[in-house]
Amino acid sequence: MILADKIYELAEKYKDDTAENLSKLVKIKSFSREEEAVQQELKRQMEPLKLDELKIDGLGNVIGRIGHGKKILAIDAHMDTVDIGNMDNWEFSPFSGKIEGGYVLGRGTVDQKGGAASFVTTARILKELGFDKDLTVYFVGSVMEEDCDGLCWKYIIEEDRIKPDIVICTEPTNGNICRGHRGRMEIEVTFRGVSAHGSAPERGKNAIYMASKACLDIKALNERLRSDPFLGKGSVTITDFFSRSPSLCAVADYAKIHVDRRLTWGETKESALAEIEEIVKDVRAEVQILQYDERAYTGLRYGMEKYYPTWKLPPDHAAVKTGVAVYESLFGSSPMVDKWTFSTNAVTITGIYGIPTIGFGPGDETLAHAPNERVVVKDLVNASAFYALYAYQL
Repeated sequence: MILADKIYELAEKYKDDTAENLSKLVKIKSFSREEEAVQQELKRQMEPLKLDELKIDGLGNVIGRIGHGKKILAIDAHMDTVDIGNMDNWEFSPFSGKIEGGYVLGRGTVDQKGGAASFVTTARILKELGFDKDLTVYFVGSVMEEDCDGLCWKYIIEEDRIKPDIVICTEPTNGNICRGHRGRMEIEVTFRGVSAHGSAPERGKNAIYMASKACLDIKALNERLRSDPFLGKGSVTITDFFSRSPSLCAVADYAKIHVDRRLTWGETKESALAEIEEIVKDVRAEVQILQYDERAYTGLRYGMEKYYPTWKLPPDHAAVKTGVAVYESLFGSSPMVDKWTFSTNAVTITGIYGIPTIGFGPGDETLAHAPNERVVVKDLVNASAFYALYAYQL
């Protein structure tokens, strides 16, 4: 039996265990900075595999290792999730982890615990096959991604001193291979006005009017942002507006807006800031990139600037070509090589540190952050097999 067939046979053999493992992970609420219980469960699932190393690091990432080779492959799945939103929009309990009709149901099945359950089975397959290539494979259940993309990998690279040669990100890809996505940044603009009595507004400078004009100008800016043939168009929008005045009978002397900026290829932190600064140049306003500085569930305070660089690999990059070859060996057809619409940990892995990343993950990305999130068990099987064969073919 050829290797690809043997690997897929094992992934199929253990599909019920993969689904059960995912179900257990989904039943544990794990919002950002509250991942301790789910991390302990993931570690418990990996313990029987007798990996060469298994630990929880100072930030709370679960890290398992097979092999001692100089070349390093890492497979990443973040374990935190967003909240459920309006419960009325759900057709089932978000944390049931129910397995029915060929699906596992619940929050995190797609984004991104399904990837973790799949790579637990991958590790099982590699151990059963006696994996002995001159390669180190890390299995990473990471934290705090929903709060701050890539912060976990900043810690892994800078503090754990683990710097892979290639990373597979297990965010959902609809069965495709992804080789890039737009970057993003969070910008805050603060407006300072002058208060006056509401009966004589002409005596003051209304910060709400300043901010409102800026909002309309930012809306117009969105229409003229540059585009990339692969990643698409950059975008900008206002996601929050706050104002303050001495009373409801006084001109507002303070306003603040939050700007969500998505960056396509060729757009930079500096160019995006300059666009906003140009819009507010004639008023008293301050433009700044926000900083993330929060405590992990371990108690460690760790942070970074909320600028997440754009990245993409060329279609002929060795990491992409290996992924395509693995897909063809396992599934007998050629994959679509595409991009994500949202942001992932690769903003740090590739965007900052230049480590090649490809994406292959179970699930439909349109269900990420959405009600009625669910993943097809078959997707979990395919992912488990893909990661295992990639390790052999790298």
